[in-house]
Amino acid sequence: MNKPMKPDPTFHASAKLAMEAPPENFAFTVMLGKDADQHDGIAVIDLRKGSETYGEIVHTVMTETTGDEFHHFGWNACSSSLSPLSGHAFLERRYLIVPGIRSSRIFIFDVKDPLKAHIHKIIEPEEVFAKTGYSRPHTIHCGPEGIYVSTLGGGGKDGTDGPPGIFIMDCETFEIIGRYEMDRGAQDKHYDFWWNLPQDYMVSSEWGLPPQYENGVVAEDLLSNKYGHSIHFWDLRARKNIQTMDFGENYQMALEIRPAHDPSKSYGFCGVVVDTTNLQGAIFTWWRDDNGVWQSKKTITIDPRPEDPENLPDLLKGFGAVPPLVTDIDLSLDDKYLYVACWGLGEMHQYDVSDPMNPFLNGKVQLGGIATEHKHPNGKDFIYGPQMVEISRDGKRVYWTNSLYSTWDNQFYPHQEGGQMVMANVGEDGSFALDPDFYIDFPKNTRAHQIRLEGGDCSTDSFCYPSV
Repeated sequence: MNKPMKPDPTFHASAKLAMEAPPENFAFTVMLGKDADQHDGIAVIDLRKGSETYGEIVHTVMTETTGDEFHHFGWNACSSSLSPLSGHAFLERRYLIVPGIRSSRIFIFDVKDPLKAHIHKIIEPEEVFAKTGYSRPHTIHCGPEGIYVSTLGGGGKDGTDGPPGIFIMDCETFEIIGRYEMDRGAQDKHYDFWWNLPQDYMVSSEWGLPPQYENGVVAEDLLSNKYGHSIHFWDLRARKNIQTMDFGENYQMALEIRPAHDPSKSYGFCGVVVDTTNLQGAIFTWWRDDNGVWQSKKTITIDPRPEDPENLPDLLKGFGAVPPLVTDIDLSLDDKYLYVACWGLGEMHQYDVSDPMNPFLNGKVQLGGIATEHKHPNGKDFIYGPQMVEISRDGKRVYWTNSLYSTWDNQFYPHQEGGQMVMANVGEDGSFALDPDFYIDFPKNTRAHQIRLEGGDCSTDSFCYPSV
């Protein structure tokens, strides 16, 4: 890899500087096959205003293998490369690391020229197993020493031979280096993670083990509160779990971790899919107190919607209600707005979190949803509900897709099939509304999951310096 002689211009010292950068030209969106017989890939979408192909898929890269199930993915490098401790200031944000959550195969896509994006390297699952003892790679973060990869499975065929965790890849050769954890403490499940480099801590969360999600929700495990409900705080450099915080066993599936983007702040948010006592969705704010101890408080609740059982999928008939199913959250770079995807209700919520302990609902978009199926403003269907959400660096555009995970799509929306991506505009006054002219319908047999924006976005970059 030929290194540039100066830092990548898409790296920014602070979140404020990133907000002032030029807008995104392209999006890269996961295309996952509707079942294990289909190929997965990446769709390149034109976001250049005024372009003849604006809002269209202009290039696709498909795998030769099947059954990979692309899910979450991320960059080889980001603004964390500007950390004085990294030794990697002259990397390019050029490669996308895309794991197959079902196959444990990892694909490296070269997207330096988005219209000529191609697969640069493939890491076979046997290498992942042999070098880490983990399986089901999930979340990618480009970190101070390399690329960090969280996993959802341990060893063995069903991924339950030992706990899942994080491993590190070389950010130039993409060789797997080894496990991250020196002392995992009480951590025995995994999902998302993020860090604050200057404050030298990391936070991770929990979903469930492979038998609990690969074939859909296991109702017995959910009702007996056997999914993840804790978050873990780590000494980042020592690679040691320093505190585990249990939200309460009824708060099932503690998923996305979203810390404040300004590294001088010591707080963040975590979304919880469902409270099994009342079917509510929840957002917890977590923070470090004056004694250095991490605390948390439930600051947002979202109620279920009563519904005729005849209109519900089998899993929900006994409840007579549609749970919100909080399946993704994302925080704008100015730390002002938190977007919450309610995949079950068919709603995208916008919360003002300027005061992280007292958020309030500032806006809402209805689209899709169980037993509601709200249509797009252009009159077309939006399959399933709002799922993976990504925010432009300037905070003016919010993009989202619809698929959660193939077996979960089939379980909660058994009569629907397809993939869509939409965009909402955010006004200077915080107004939040769908753009009637932005609507992407993905090719037959493919669904749409996570989105990455050229030059970085709100769920990938970690910043080293406070905003001024």
